[in-house]
Amino acid sequence: MAASKRVRTVIGSMSLFKARDWWSATLGEGEEFDQGCLCVGDVDNSGTGHDKVVVGSYMGMLRIFSPHASKTSEGGPADAQLLEVQLQNAIIQVKLGKFVSCSELLHLAVLHPRKLSVYSVSGTAGNVEHGDQYQLKLVYEHNLQRTACNMTYGTFGGVTGHHSLCIQSMDGMLMFFEQDSYSFGRFLPGFLLPGPLTYNPRTDSFLTVSSARELESYKYETLAVATEAESRQDPNLPLKTGGKRLTPDWVFVLGEQALDLCVPSFSHASSHIFILGERNIYCLRDNGQIHFMKKLEFNPSCFLPYASVTDGTTNLLLGNHTNMLLVYQDVTLKWASQLSFIPVAVLVANFLDVKGVVVSLSSDGHLLCSYMGTDPSFFSTPKVDAREADYEQVEAEMKKLQKFIREATRTQDILPKTDSEDDLCITTIVSSSMDNPSQALIHDINGLPVPSVTVQVKVKASSVVKSSKLSIGVQPPLAVTQEQFVLEAMGVGSSKVVVFSAFLNGHYPPADLTGDITVSYSSPTGVPKVLQSRFNLPLSLVCVACPPPKATKFKITVDTNQPPVDLSSIFREFSAKSEDKDGNSLAFQLLSGARVTVLASKTSQRYRIQSDSFEDMWLVVKELVHRFDQHFSKVGIKDFKKSFSGPLPLEEYFLSVDNHFQLRVSAQKYQDLLSERAVQFRAIQRRLLTRFKDKTPAPLQNLDTLMDATYSQVMALAEAAEENRALLEEAFVRLRSATHLLVLLLSLWQGLTPDQTSILEATLLPLLQDTPQLGWEESCDAAVSHLLRTCLSQNPKDQATSLAQTGGSVLGLPSDTARLKKHITLLCERIGKGGRLTLASEANVQVPAQVQNLAVPGGVEPIAELAGDGEEIEVPQEATKFIKKKQPSKKTKKEKEKKEVSKEPSEASVKEEEPIKEAKKEKKESSKEKKESKKESTKEPKEEAKKESKKESSSSKEKKESSKEKKEKEKEKEGKEAGDKKVSRRSSVKVKEKKKEPEAAEG
Repeated sequence: MAASKRVRTVIGSMSLFKARDWWSATLGEGEEFDQGCLCVGDVDNSGTGHDKVVVGSYMGMLRIFSPHASKTSEGGPADAQLLEVQLQNAIIQVKLGKFVSCSELLHLAVLHPRKLSVYSVSGTAGNVEHGDQYQLKLVYEHNLQRTACNMTYGTFGGVTGHHSLCIQSMDGMLMFFEQDSYSFGRFLPGFLLPGPLTYNPRTDSFLTVSSARELESYKYETLAVATEAESRQDPNLPLKTGGKRLTPDWVFVLGEQALDLCVPSFSHASSHIFILGERNIYCLRDNGQIHFMKKLEFNPSCFLPYASVTDGTTNLLLGNHTNMLLVYQDVTLKWASQLSFIPVAVLVANFLDVKGVVVSLSSDGHLLCSYMGTDPSFFSTPKVDAREADYEQVEAEMKKLQKFIREATRTQDILPKTDSEDDLCITTIVSSSMDNPSQALIHDINGLPVPSVTVQVKVKASSVVKSSKLSIGVQPPLAVTQEQFVLEAMGVGSSKVVVFSAFLNGHYPPADLTGDITVSYSSPTGVPKVLQSRFNLPLSLVCVACPPPKATKFKITVDTNQPPVDLSSIFREFSAKSEDKDGNSLAFQLLSGARVTVLASKTSQRYRIQSDSFEDMWLVVKELVHRFDQHFSKVGIKDFKKSFSGPLPLEEYFLSVDNHFQLRVSAQKYQDLLSERAVQFRAIQRRLLTRFKDKTPAPLQNLDTLMDATYSQVMALAEAAEENRALLEEAFVRLRSATHLLVLLLSLWQGLTPDQTSILEATLLPLLQDTPQLGWEESCDAAVSHLLRTCLSQNPKDQATSLAQTGGSVLGLPSDTARLKKHITLLCERIGKGGRLTLASEANVQVPAQVQNLAVPGGVEPIAELAGDGEEIEVPQEATKFIKKKQPSKKTKKEKEKKEVSKEPSEASVKEEEPIKEAKKEKKESSKEKKESKKESTKEPKEEAKKESKKESSSSKEKKESSKEKKEKEKEKEGKEAGDKKVSRRSSVKVKEKKKEPEAAEG
């Protein structure tokens, strides 16, 4: 570590230091290796102190090497290989130790999934040029009853002179072997998945990491006296035999999964436990207290603690997934070297020529013996020819670069502008003919064959694009043969072609024949991007031509301003099978629906679409309108218009709404019943378990019968809920079809623009699918109510006050659909009366003066719905207080009037701060004032004379006060008198109301 000081100056360029290759070999082809497949030691007991490298693979190949630096170019790994044996089973782990009784020699323990084998390796000096010969002899083996995961060894129980083995199985059992005999087995408590296992000889305990990401320590003595594993096949069952329950001596929470454990024993003073986590290195003391922790900035792959030259510290060799081999002294990085692979195991060995060689192994069989250091570089930088700078060229380049900088740093919008040319271009081609044979999963529906159509998607790249993903989405019940494709990296100008088939995969017609293509990819700079495209499937995919029916339930008439068109020329793919040769009628049989007939009038310019199902007409009507537009645009007629004059089929539409709502209610009922039965089922289970655990058996009291009946009810309810869910999906698709048809009829009825049609469609179809938390009814009701309060409101004040409503109640399943039907009917009526659909209507509304202060949090309560247009607001109950009061005398009236005159300005200021109440009072007062003025002119002439006398008396008092003051104060007093007169009028109106109400009560 003498070069550690130099490392600090060049720590930023770690790739400069590479692990120097001393000896290397490539082991086999297609073999796999892992952490436990490598060990080093004097396996042949030569006594020279030189280590050999033992490598085992998952393919069952066992190899032993004695690496040495080759002095000639010949030889290499073949000369260093001592032994290569093909075993029958995969090799999980290899260990060297004193595993044979009455022998001090090292033996090789090989762990297989279902076997533990102990071998002896011996070498025989050769008399010929081929060199020494090595043999592998089996000493003993143990057949395992459980699948092994890993193993560890040591002097368990403090026994000296030989080593024992401990194997951890995949189901959490620790199996202990003492030489050629099996000792005992113990189950780990709370086991789920196996973790790394090691033995601490200082405390005679075993360390492992549980699935709870905790480091657990078990003493060998505790394991020995715990419950016998053979008496408990299931570790979760209670104890039935003698013995203590197994509990760890101490637990340390790691919070992450451990990759490896190591307890170094290179010095008697060291008492540390090292744990390699996924993002951290932990160093604990033997009692479980943390010594230090190092957070890593990379993903580690393996590690090895080894002795340090500094007292009180430990060195760590750490390999990571960036092909780096790092050297730490506790938490300080001392050296870093570059490898040519990701190491999965690393060890330190002493060979013939050199000591302290780092032995590393990769997962695909790269075995490397390396040392750390730097070799001198003989590369010298060539001299640069001295040439004069071309200042004009430099200046032109500078201007060009500055232009680029200005364009890059220019202020951009919040959303980045799309490039003029995308990185990818998507071209979709839908075949004009059906597939033969069909690729549909359902071969026939109601005796009609189900066809499929081929769709070809071509993706062309205009720049370098990394691997991308293409997804296909169609509306249910349509389906495709493959929904996702993974496209390889594409260069400039290259293209990929994807082919799939679409078909009907349900017993009801879809609501839309369009499909979406989404390509997600990353640009050359690493920016994720998404490109979307849409394609249309043909109508012949879901219907065939058929003879027209005689009688139908639902009819729709579409008017045009052009002479009738031959339907056989519009629908050429269906005309061949049609029975009508005149082209005046054409019938479609939906594969999973009703028949739809299109009739063209011979005398008028009308077309009638009729069917027994209202929803099934949607696809035919949409295709008919679309093909009319295409036909007349090809002919060159630009003033083609189409309209709908008949009444809107709201009653037929509401049938689909009610059907969908009833299925949602049923789904909620099934969910509630399932919850109740599940609670009951669990309660019965608890009762039965209590009875079974009881030492004194008690009668079950028909709990088993009740449990069987409850289980049958749960299964029946689950099946019914699943059937209801399938019906709900079908009902929602049919509801979407009916809604699309209603939106189309509304747009034809009122001649809505495409923008208005989009707003209407987004209002009536706010969801693409139902969820238990949010359904179509409540979402559509909220959207329709918003339009009725804003752009379709008859009162401009309602449009202004709707802005102040920050939010309503939480959306949920309504009790019925009456409110929704009423709102949809009102929406259609207001659109029919000329209502304009726009999202920007709130900005164009002139806000009345009395509601300008409404847009404050909590300033407005929700507006109650009106029962009908022009209906008056009911008088609040507070107005009845005036009826019970007696009429005051003339003196009190005059005194009250004087007080009201003096207090009126302050009251007016308060009333200005409360515009809502003032506006309501002014409305009531104005309406009552008009009525009372007519009655009072005929019935109460005396009261008017009295009030005029009051006004004269108050004005005479004001004149006396003004004569005593100066002229300047007279001008100010005149301004006050004008305000007082206005206030006195209001007070007189209030007095009239107070007088009028007792009279009304008496009448």
